Amino acid sequence: MRYGKYRFIASFLVVPLVLYIVFVVSPYLQAFYISMTDWRGFSAEQNFIGFANYAELLGDARFWRAMGHNGLMLLVVPAVTIVIALFLATMTTVAGRRGSVARGGVRGSRFYQVIFFFPHVVPLVIAGVLFAFFYNPEAGLLNGLLRIVGFDWLTRAWLGDTTFALPAVMAVLIWGAVGFYYVVFSAAMKSLPTDVFEAAVLDGAGRFRTFRHVTLPMITDSIQTSYIYLGIMVLDGFALLQVMLPDGGPDGSTEVVAQYLYRTAFTDGRFGYASAIGVALCLVTLVLAVIVLRMGNKERVEY
Repeated sequence: MRYGKYRFIASFLVVPLVLYIVFVVSPYLQAFYISMTDWRGFSAEQNFIGFANYAELLGDARFWRAMGHNGLMLLVVPAVTIVIALFLATMTTVAGRRGSVARGGVRGSRFYQVIFFFPHVVPLVIAGVLFAFFYNPEAGLLNGLLRIVGFDWLTRAWLGDTTFALPAVMAVLIWGAVGFYYVVFSAAMKSLPTDVFEAAVLDGAGRFRTFRHVTLPMITDSIQTSYIYLGIMVLDGFALLQVMLPDGGPDGSTEVVAQYLYRTAFTDGRFGYASAIGVALCLVTLVLAVIVLRMGNKERVEY
């Protein structure tokens, strides 16, 4: 009987496992193999060179500079996105009305929910095109508004300035991501038991203390998962940057690892080295996910 049960389960798993191995595991293994060759991408010749590409990668200043840009984005974008999304979700979900706590959101919450989610509906490529015009130094809306209010001294070529180009792109990433994570946190807050909030109110806790000591600890899993997904997004960052700054920005100040990988493969014709870059980026992403998951498991609130 037990053997029949396992055979029945295996009959349902074998097809998904085969598909997963063929379409997910196999490309990873092929990429790792190609990273240990000098393949130029347009010929069948692949000379095995071992870890030579990885040794070159360790001393590649351009790679480490691009990784530094990814690292800066990893520090700023997830943190700012999560803070803004948490604030908006709290105000429209558990902030309450007339000083109450956990009794719905502030007045007009339903309207705000539509407004907050709208940026996520805009495709990232379209957002990149729109914001490229928004940051235009001559005809852009941003500089135009600054001139109208009398802050002409603040106008600049935002995407042409080595100091402000990367922050300008990060602002677009945050703008596009907040709506989705606002929905994630709102759903998490709506699933919390109301009796916990009622107990906090009876103990005299206000909105901030309730959020700090009740709401936040109980949605830690959602925050942790969101950080991982945001981290994966900014460690890539290819689509938006390739639309807004396809040449890596002024003096390479916005080039990220994914863009460097693309140019190495399709401009320089070094597919083996580009694969090594991709494998390194994949390892960094896995390390990030493991670190965040282990940090999140230290303190877990059950309800």
